[in-house]
Amino acid sequence: GKDYPGKRELLDARNRVFARHPRTQFVALHVANHGEDLADVRELLDRLPHVHVETAARINELGRQPRNSRKFFDKYQDRIMFGTDAVPPPYGNVTPQQIFGDKLYQIYCRFLETEDEYFDYAPAPTPPQGRWQISGIGLPDTILRKVYYENAARLLKIKV
Repeated sequence: GKDYPGKRELLDARNRVFARHPRTQFVALHVANHGEDLADVRELLDRLPHVHVETAARINELGRQPRNSRKFFDKYQDRIMFGTDAVPPPYGNVTPQQIFGDKLYQIYCRFLETEDEYFDYAPAPTPPQGRWQISGIGLPDTILRKVYYENAARLLKIKV
């Protein structure tokens, strides 16, 4: 509504904070909250090399544009981390798409590791964000290792 800022205004405000602190490493969650507009996320990452992204709750958008997503992962492979919004039971039982379990991870792995087409993006009878299917992006092992753990380990200074 008119009393609240719009999404673009909020993202711009967040990006100004990122820009003011170039010595701080930021992780912009949910593919910078703009997984449906990778051109915008590319601009952010190109302009601010200290910003990283993670994948939680956005494979539903990334999988609708698999070729574009694959190019994005290729280019920014050192700045993308695996993430989900999953929570362990009993907390996740209210929203099936967020239950920490095998079905959820199988979908994420299928999206990242295969070029399968037209599969569900959430293990729920009613999809949480829309009734569409996604396609996988078939990342090579070198990029998968970075996304699954090496990028996070490097950022958190954990030896692997």
